[in-house]
Amino acid sequence: MITVVLLILSVITGVFLGKHFGKKEKLAKNLLVLSAGFLITICLNEVFPQVYTSEVGSSLGIFVIAGVLLQMILEALTKGFEHGHFHHHSENNILPMALMVGLFIHAFIEGIPLANEKEQLSPYLLGIVFHNLPISFILGAFLFNRKNESKNSHYPSILIVALFALASPMGMLLGNYFNPNLQPYFLAIVGGIFLHISSVIIFESNKNHNIDWVKIGLVILGVSLALIMHLFHHHPPAGHSH
Repeated sequence: MITVVLLILSVITGVFLGKHFGKKEKLAKNLLVLSAGFLITICLNEVFPQVYTSEVGSSLGIFVIAGVLLQMILEALTKGFEHGHFHHHSENNILPMALMVGLFIHAFIEGIPLANEKEQLSPYLLGIVFHNLPISFILGAFLFNRKNESKNSHYPSILIVALFALASPMGMLLGNYFNPNLQPYFLAIVGGIFLHISSVIIFESNKNHNIDWVKIGLVILGVSLALIMHLFHHHPPAGHSH
């Protein structure tokens, strides 16, 4: 129940902030970069070690690549929402149905491995929560700050938000019916998704290829937060248990 609440709250909070502060494009970009540093660290320190130390680890590289390719396909539907590219497209280029399908599949697949997480506040869960916030911020900014928006246009927007918020919990529910031995395969796919999204955000060319110290600082901050969580998780203080 805690997992479900956190997943839903991360989306609702991000959408709320995006609705009210979504016109501040720089804030959205900074949140994305911060989350990308966090996410890539979770991917390399938590997800991939679980994948490659499993009994079938040596054969899972193809599933990581499949995750990367899957995310590239999904971005044909979402038009790069995950990277903060919503401002590059006119509203007519991003069909609500395509956006809904792309984001739902993305979040649904991320939720499947949660079914076999032994801890309520696992690093993997927190990675998804941290990842949801900036995407939901951008989603809220796009859906609720559109030009010529009418009251009736809120209904499909609310439906998209609701489906996105429930997608990971639904994936987790379905994951309960899968053989636990499939966990490394799903983690590998999600690892590929995480790796693609975070690396694209971090390594996107800066304007005129100048050094962006703010971006570097945000990445370092995101990495540091994830490393602190990693150290606390694997080496808890005396008197604390996992």
